[in-house]
Amino acid sequence: MTSPKDTAARSELSKILLITELEEKVAQLKSAGQNIVHCHGVFDLVHPGHIRHLDVASKLGDSLIVTITSDRFVNKGPGRPVFSDHLRAETLAALACVTYVCVNDAPSAVEIIKKISPDVYAKGDDYADQDSDITGMIKEEKSMVEAGGGRIHFTNEMSMSSSELLNRHFDVFPQETREWLKNMQMNYSVGDIVKCIDNIRDKKVLVIGEAIIDEYYFCEGLGKSAKDPILAFKYGSNETYVGGSLSVANHLAGFCEKVGIVSLVGEVDSRIDFIRNHLHPAIDFYPFDRKAAPTICKRRYIDSHTGSKLFELYTLDDALLEAGSEQILLDILGDAICDYDVVIVSDYGHGMMTSKVIDFVIENSPYLAVNTQANAGNRGFNTISKYRKADYICLNGGEVQLEMRMRQGGFEELIIELTKKVECDNITVTLGKLGSLHYSAKTGFIKSPALAFRIADRVGAGDAVLSVTAPLVAADTPWEIVSFLANLAGAEAVAELGTSKTIDRATLVKHVESILK
Repeated sequence: MTSPKDTAARSELSKILLITELEEKVAQLKSAGQNIVHCHGVFDLVHPGHIRHLDVASKLGDSLIVTITSDRFVNKGPGRPVFSDHLRAETLAALACVTYVCVNDAPSAVEIIKKISPDVYAKGDDYADQDSDITGMIKEEKSMVEAGGGRIHFTNEMSMSSSELLNRHFDVFPQETREWLKNMQMNYSVGDIVKCIDNIRDKKVLVIGEAIIDEYYFCEGLGKSAKDPILAFKYGSNETYVGGSLSVANHLAGFCEKVGIVSLVGEVDSRIDFIRNHLHPAIDFYPFDRKAAPTICKRRYIDSHTGSKLFELYTLDDALLEAGSEQILLDILGDAICDYDVVIVSDYGHGMMTSKVIDFVIENSPYLAVNTQANAGNRGFNTISKYRKADYICLNGGEVQLEMRMRQGGFEELIIELTKKVECDNITVTLGKLGSLHYSAKTGFIKSPALAFRIADRVGAGDAVLSVTAPLVAADTPWEIVSFLANLAGAEAVAELGTSKTIDRATLVKHVESILK
């Protein structure tokens, strides 16, 4: 015999619809003469403020549709959402005032508003000041609602924050990290940090480095081959992103109004159209090619079930540039570098940065930030001492150890020794789960804890940190804020596959607001 509890559970689940199902249901309700009210949000922790908002909204029409942001588009900082979209949908479906719930797999509600054309779109009064909306989405949502003949309504209920409640009552971070964040809250307001982010908007930044195409091939293990002692895999799907210096430039375009990139591409299989289509449209692109060579491609084979990387396949010509290509690069730099006030070198050790090019960049850059990446393709030959001086260096711990030829010892001692080899007063060293260490000749050392909660892929994390910190350091931002934003950028990057997601001002500011509430 079915219990009342089982019947209620089935009824709640029946209220959760796919987008196509929701479109059909809304059409039926409208045909029956009903007015549709639509609410949208994350609803990571449903609290009394949410319930009152939804209850008031439900009284503005006949049926209340609630859509929630899917997990992959929740932009609330590391560790969010705490509850999966399935659990969030079930929670909302349990409310009597809610007619239907739908998970919206998009960064905003604009498209789903277009599909269902609600009569009323209800938001909390914290969105009433549209100019203060960081993402700018509320203006687009309002326009789409009105285009469909509806209106936007702002409810005026108790103001509560899911982020604040989660930060206060859910131990997302260890005690040491919570204490560090509390100290940040005491010393800096969200407004202080946002002001520092906005201070780099006018920075003109030129990126120099190899163009890299990152490919991910997902496959399913079949087992040992019947004829050879090898493992066989079944191809599933693949994804392709722009990486290397291209990724650095894309991140920067989310913070700085003028960004340029001088990048090495191949003459053979250049992928130039793909690159142009995936670079931020505001970036000034100065490509030059290497004769008879391909654009660098790094392909990773991934086990579909575990997400583990099986192996990598590099397609590249990593010899130093021949004299002709080197001169072309020097000519391009000579024309472009004077138009920028910060130069970022992303040196992946694949032949672009010759000694002549390095010397030119050192002598002609108004402010020089450098990363020399250690990877399988450069076999330890690509170390920071190639650059005799820089204004800012950003490396990971392994790259510092490689340069100093020391696996043991504290990083503070290694950094001090590094400053004796390379003339540089500002250094960031990322240390994975241990956070990051920052050195300035003026202020000494600052250490900050890791803020990553979910790690999907470490590829591109260093590029994200370099992109965010270099203009901040150039703008003389307080190092506590630099370290905080560095770790937020790293946390955002490792939560995504490769360079599939670009960090921008709205993303970072939302994370700052969420984590410091």
